[in-house]
Amino acid sequence: MGKKLHDKIAQFTAADEARKNGVYPYFRPIESGQDTEVIIDGKRVLMFGSNSYLGLTSHPKIKEASKKAIDKYGTGCAGSRFLNGTLDIHVELENRLAAYVGKEAAVLFSTGFQVNLGVLSAITGRNDYLILDEYDHASIIDGSRLSFSRVIKFAHNDMNDLQRKLSLLPEEAVKLIAVDGIFSMEGDIAKLPEIVNLADQYGANIMVDDAHSFGVIGKKGAGTASHFGLTDDVDLIMGTFSKSLASLGGFIAADYATIDYLKHHARSLIFSASMPPATVASVIAALDIIEAEPERIDRLWDNTNYATKLMQEEGFNIGPSESPILPIYIRDNEKTFLVTKYLQEAGIFVNPVVSPAVPSDSTLIRFSLMATHTFSQIEEAVEKMAMVFKKVGVDAVKEKI
Repeated sequence: MGKKLHDKIAQFTAADEARKNGVYPYFRPIESGQDTEVIIDGKRVLMFGSNSYLGLTSHPKIKEASKKAIDKYGTGCAGSRFLNGTLDIHVELENRLAAYVGKEAAVLFSTGFQVNLGVLSAITGRNDYLILDEYDHASIIDGSRLSFSRVIKFAHNDMNDLQRKLSLLPEEAVKLIAVDGIFSMEGDIAKLPEIVNLADQYGANIMVDDAHSFGVIGKKGAGTASHFGLTDDVDLIMGTFSKSLASLGGFIAADYATIDYLKHHARSLIFSASMPPATVASVIAALDIIEAEPERIDRLWDNTNYATKLMQEEGFNIGPSESPILPIYIRDNEKTFLVTKYLQEAGIFVNPVVSPAVPSDSTLIRFSLMATHTFSQIEEAVEKMAMVFKKVGVDAVKEKI
């Protein structure tokens, strides 16, 4: 390795320092399935850091569908969708998804990250504009960086700022507004009705990333556009399978012409191996369950509302969240790491979010609900969080209401 590269890499010391201090919170090996309880270092831990919102990752019907797909198709497709890697179940799932979110067509990608990379790098051109919420997911940011379009960011969920930015752009230019449906750190929902009104006013199109909305809001979990009754006003709907749908991969849905264009221009689709059969079958089975058991979404929201109530009574600062993602603000990097460490020792798994992912005065732990959590598990978690916050001396806790 050349010395300059070695010296550059050697400057990264944050992870090693956290390990030496015993507070490194990443890459924690889990020795069991992704359920409400997991095993870490041989000990029972309540899982409140999972994106499995509907609790389907260990559902027997999904596991059985995955096994049958391996028996029929093997373990992989050995190529991209563009060439030899399209199976009949890929097409079946695309048709199911398009109908589910109310669009003409859809196309699958191997990961949700690849969806945003491929779509945003291909959909607009050199004289066009991508307009992004400043809190959009990293995959949207990275996709926009691969585009030849000019990228404009507006302040998070600030419709006045969005209007100001749109008003400065050429009337004749192609303009695509890309936003998260539910924002993955803050847990709030995009102001889609206002965005639609501004898009109509300034001749823009809209793409919604429903990674954290799919299976959570909308009719039978169909996402943000469905939630607001604005499916026909949103041009592109993106979703992932690694959260509510208990698998891996992603999709983009739109009108037929747009999907056909992306099939022939999105490089992360054309030059990546396709979703393996087991994951495709898992998603189909998960869709079957969601459509047959909509009460799962009701239970998710019962848990969300109960946890929100307990946290507010305890005085936690959870910001503007309106989803199963509850950010509990600590506003100090070191204390956020300590809270995460002590909570795991107490049997509670949560995810720390620290700078540079967020400003150092906005650090938080992300507490995520699943439909399969019990009220008693939520009570235990909130009680232990209050204990740990007091131990660490977190002053972000408000006075009890």
